Amino acid sequence: MSEVARLELDGKIYELPVITGSENEKAIDISKLRDLTGYITLDSGYKNTGATKSAITFLDGEEGVLHYRGYSIEQLASKASFVEVSYLLIYGELPTHDELDDFEKSIKKHTLVSEDMKQFFEAYPAKAHPMGVLSSMISSLSTFYPESLDPNRSKEAKNLTIHRLIAKLPTLAAWSFKNSLSHPFMYPRNEFDYCENFLYMMFAMPTEEYKVHPVVVEALNTLLILHADHEQNCSTSTVRIVGSSQANLYSTVSAGISALWGPLHGGANQEVIEMLEQINNDGGNVDKWVAKAKDKADPFRLMGFGHRVYKNFDPRANIIKKACDDVLEKLNINDPLLAIAKKLEKVALEDEYFKERNLYPNVDFYSGIIYKALGIPTEMFTVMFALGRLPGWIAQWKEMTENKEPIGRPRQVYVGHTSREYIDISKR
Repeated sequence: MSEVARLELDGKIYELPVITGSENEKAIDISKLRDLTGYITLDSGYKNTGATKSAITFLDGEEGVLHYRGYSIEQLASKASFVEVSYLLIYGELPTHDELDDFEKSIKKHTLVSEDMKQFFEAYPAKAHPMGVLSSMISSLSTFYPESLDPNRSKEAKNLTIHRLIAKLPTLAAWSFKNSLSHPFMYPRNEFDYCENFLYMMFAMPTEEYKVHPVVVEALNTLLILHADHEQNCSTSTVRIVGSSQANLYSTVSAGISALWGPLHGGANQEVIEMLEQINNDGGNVDKWVAKAKDKADPFRLMGFGHRVYKNFDPRANIIKKACDDVLEKLNINDPLLAIAKKLEKVALEDEYFKERNLYPNVDFYSGIIYKALGIPTEMFTVMFALGRLPGWIAQWKEMTENKEPIGRPRQVYVGHTSREYIDISKR
């Protein structure tokens, strides 16, 4: 007999199905609650509401587990390339050698963007935030590829749109950065791999020979894998609800970029660097600021410590800590902010106050340090996050459209005025 949950309302008992996921997650199916009872649920922020059934990412915050399609994040980050993980997320299985080779060739074929798009960049002010530029540029891709407007096209046509987006977002992201510096754009060079090509477009100049340090490529590959998907977070949920209207993939991902832009979501690693700058400008006394963080009456909070989902530890933090240590050691960078960060890390890992409260350095803490070490400015941090999260957004959009999920339409509990009579403006 199937498991059910019993709900008593107005003297009547209703039975609601209980769904069990493949990792033994339990959910009460309330999809017919309003039809049965006339009631809806209220769940501000959707913290307890499952909006879909998904086979892409499993996250267990209590146990510190993160899997993509059943593969642990630890294995993927240590053994796979970002392009390989992208294929896994989007198509459900690890690619064979030939499948990966075809996938990479298809992406490299589409890295260039229309020359007409360069005129868009010229219209933006130099101080335009790269996320605002990137969001609008990705949305405008749909105007260059009008055949993409129908998400229910053939498998081949859908794959072409997917490959174009994966190929062109790094180019547009790098050009957004170049535009902010008023530097000349660097065109993609397809003899490079995905990460190396992006770094080349970011930092190369026409008059200089640019060589990417292998440790930098490896660190970026790891960062992108760690950010590739993270279940039904704010931006991913945005992608699914926008896509549920059958909006095209470009505009759907543009909406995800806008959601990620918010400081409560993708801006956390930027806040880490701003915190380090605040401590440094105050003289660099780490002990003083740790004491402020412990003082409940003080509004100061350490950024990049603990996590709202992971209750014991963030599995990505252990991986990215090693990448961070490698970058700082092999590049031999002397930066006072990074010195402060290492002191804060030591305190958080050894101080009982932080250990008792599980305030460990999280993925945002280490990613901010790495981006800073690589010379990426803070306003580009969320762009880097978007670059990593892209395959997850695509996978979620693809899954939703293929499952023919209905358009998203949350309910509300109305708390405004009841019916009122209109008053003529002369009498108000």
